[in-house]
Amino acid sequence: MTIQEIEKKYGFEFPQLYKQLDSDGMLNIGEYGPNWYAEVYPTLKENPPLLLHSYDFESLNLKSVAEEIEELRDPEDYRNINSEFKFIPFAKSGGGDHYCFFLNEENNGDVPIVFVWHDMNEVNYLAKNLQDFIFKVLLIDMSKQDIYNELSDEEFRSELELVFKSHQKYLTDRQKEILSEILKRDIIEYEINVSPKIKESARGLLTDIELESIVNDVIPFDKMNQSFKYSND
Repeated sequence: MTIQEIEKKYGFEFPQLYKQLDSDGMLNIGEYGPNWYAEVYPTLKENPPLLLHSYDFESLNLKSVAEEIEELRDPEDYRNINSEFKFIPFAKSGGGDHYCFFLNEENNGDVPIVFVWHDMNEVNYLAKNLQDFIFKVLLIDMSKQDIYNELSDEEFRSELELVFKSHQKYLTDRQKEILSEILKRDIIEYEINVSPKIKESARGLLTDIELESIVNDVIPFDKMNQSFKYSND
């Protein structure tokens, strides 16, 4: 399906930036399946499409977007999402949660990005629009090296640089400047205070505290990290 066909069928308009990503080929991630990582991924990694390397983020092709819209709107769906909520999914987590445009709260062209949990009656606000969401995810990626899959420092830096290169045209000048400066840094080791008694080791180009400070300063959003229930059940 094309973007225009989806818009016509479901009676809404995608944010302009999403349409630009589509026309630039940034949504072309192929068909996910058992051979995707071995066969499709190698063809994408030099010019990464939308947030290719981001943790627990799988961009959806347009065919899948249409299928997921149907699923979320299905009155028989187990989540029983309130019909007044207009969620348009554009990506999924590995566990089956959705990253969505939240059409109900479009404001002067800004359509909030929300995270719709599949196994909890909860929706989290992530950013006030797609541009800010991309910036925020790139910052998060820079702050957290994948130590579980033993990603080397060279691979970590290379992936960040390639993604920044393919995504920078979609960011503001200030956002580009900040990410570009962070990319010049050395990797540091730091601790995240998960709770008063639990600390988590992390590696990256910036700490979680600096990350939060940049997010609050550069992409402020009054509903950031707030949540609401999607079902009356």
